[in-house]
Amino acid sequence: MPPADASFAVGSFVDHHCHGLVRREVDRAEFELLLNEGSGAGPLGTSAFDSMIGLAVRRWCAPILELPELCDADAYLARRTELGAGEVDRRFLGAAQISDFIVDIGFVPEPISTPNELASLGGGRAHRIVRLEGIGQQLLRDGTPAEAFATAFRDALLESGAVGAKSIAAYRVGLQLAAEKPDDRSLIEALARQAPDDSGAFRIADPVLNSWMAWAAIEVGLPLQFHVGYGDADVDLHRCDPLLLSPFLRSTQEREIPVLLLHNYPFHRQAAYLAQVFDHVFCDLSLAVHNTGALSRRLVAEVLELVPFGKLLYASDAFGLAELYYLGSLLFRRGLDASLTDLVAAGEMGADDARHLVDLVGRRNAYRVYSLDGVVPVSGDRGRA
Repeated sequence: MPPADASFAVGSFVDHHCHGLVRREVDRAEFELLLNEGSGAGPLGTSAFDSMIGLAVRRWCAPILELPELCDADAYLARRTELGAGEVDRRFLGAAQISDFIVDIGFVPEPISTPNELASLGGGRAHRIVRLEGIGQQLLRDGTPAEAFATAFRDALLESGAVGAKSIAAYRVGLQLAAEKPDDRSLIEALARQAPDDSGAFRIADPVLNSWMAWAAIEVGLPLQFHVGYGDADVDLHRCDPLLLSPFLRSTQEREIPVLLLHNYPFHRQAAYLAQVFDHVFCDLSLAVHNTGALSRRLVAEVLELVPFGKLLYASDAFGLAELYYLGSLLFRRGLDASLTDLVAAGEMGADDARHLVDLVGRRNAYRVYSLDGVVPVSGDRGRA
């Protein structure tokens, strides 16, 4: 459902980076925990509702549940419980107007909806993104010999059926990845340094391994997403500036495999710069939009300063709460529409130019990057996270 005052940012969009839904009822504490990247209602008595995203929920989500705008949080949560998780999910996913959900299946803190379950709620198609670190960790847990790791990893990528891969190097080692692919000896030595925890699970956080896996994705031809910038407390933000990727980007540009910078806040201007100067680099704003609420229109305007229109994609990075899919779509459209309306009114672009930009950012760029035309949707529960 586009904003009522939208002039340009209308129609179905592709959500090129999102996650599954929590398919159960949540109480207030759990709702607040899922609302943003923080830890929910803290011991000092704070509330996630006392924030821009909290205001956005009360302002924009309340009417979808047949409540008055800016109703209080308790009334909102009571109505949510009254309707039930299934009905809430259907309402918000339908209102988000998403034609294609490109789902990161690597983050599963609890059982969540499959890509197809998610897409069916919004009447769209499902596609998958695989996490490089998840594949590597599973191979280690399976006891894959170091000498066979490279072949097994590439085979897993090729057989995944995914439309792209994602690196969470930002969380593990930072974004200063190797400008050249680590050689076989370095890979084997890095694998020898890996050790399981008490449960037998592995956690890859090694500059050589994280770099090697990113290079492997490029070599097999999968569009490669990088987490950049804003995230939860596990990320060291100073190591997540996308400018740290510059040597890697210079070295991979000639291969012409898309590299997609996700989130980016507060480095969204840096990301726009990289998208301008490197032919294969694309970017989005994703979760920064719904977390900044009504003020997100500033972020949209700032990223438009430099980014080529063919390099910006829409994404929500929504996880857990159906509200986040709706807010991501609504607030991004509002921000985009505000910028375009001002530019058209000032005579800096024509109305056809504005509509062309929306078509690129909302749909065409994602279709081109991920080769979505003619893609067969994910079948059944394949890829259940």
